Amino acid sequence: MSDTDKLIQRLDQLLDRLEPYLPALHDNVAEFDGGAYRWQTIGNSHRIEKITQTSEIHLNDLQCIDRQKHEIDDNTRQFLRELPANNVLLWGPKGTGKSSLIKALLNQYRTQGLNLIEVQRQDLIHLSEIVQQLRDKPGKFILFCDDLSFEANDPSYKAIKVALDGSLSATPDNVLIYATSNRRHLLPETMRDNVDSGSINGELHLDEAIEEKISLSERFGIWLSFHPFSQDDYLTIVDYWLQQYSAEIDDQKQLHKMACKWALEHGSRSGRSANQFVRYWVGKQKLSELEND
Repeated sequence: MSDTDKLIQRLDQLLDRLEPYLPALHDNVAEFDGGAYRWQTIGNSHRIEKITQTSEIHLNDLQCIDRQKHEIDDNTRQFLRELPANNVLLWGPKGTGKSSLIKALLNQYRTQGLNLIEVQRQDLIHLSEIVQQLRDKPGKFILFCDDLSFEANDPSYKAIKVALDGSLSATPDNVLIYATSNRRHLLPETMRDNVDSGSINGELHLDEAIEEKISLSERFGIWLSFHPFSQDDYLTIVDYWLQQYSAEIDDQKQLHKMACKWALEHGSRSGRSANQFVRYWVGKQKLSELEND
């Protein structure tokens, strides 16, 4: 190896060490064509990158959440037609269709210029920067923040609070935030919050301390609550997915018993659990048919 090659190799190693400390490189996609994207952070550099393979879930696939589906669908259509629309918080137990509903909206409206940009919780500190970069871009953008949950003094909490409604710089009309959470107020609530006392960790004004905890969720114009499914709803979802897989059923009553046992073992009568059971059952049936041919 020549001296020049050795020098180049050493410079490459030095740059690798310095890269996390260099200014961020804003190498964003040049054009949005209606689709899924994510805010990607590597070291101190970040960019918006396109997601080529996305969920194939559609609005019709989401059963037994008609109220939530109708309300967020209306809000999204208002947004696409440049009418007043709201940021949306979807909250409730896991597996009830919150994230799937947002993904289904993308599949429904991507041909109308809807873009969905996924922002991970740890990247919410970049929200104001993301919003500013989208301000003059053609198309409509929904920032998708999935499974939000914050701890006290989390910097991401304040970042999303400002992006929703708390800055002198207004969020542009082509950007909305759709977020999901298992918690209605996004921050943990403790028994200590309900203690009839004038001080919590030195906090002299109890009402103000509690109000701070709920102030973020109040900045979403629409709250959509999701709840565990009843057994009848759960079996309705099971039957829907069986139909989608063109499953041949000899004894529906027995199959429903198996589906209920599956839900009990998995601790949830959810849409996700129903879909997983059907995939399990249909897969086993088709495998048996193939091996018996």
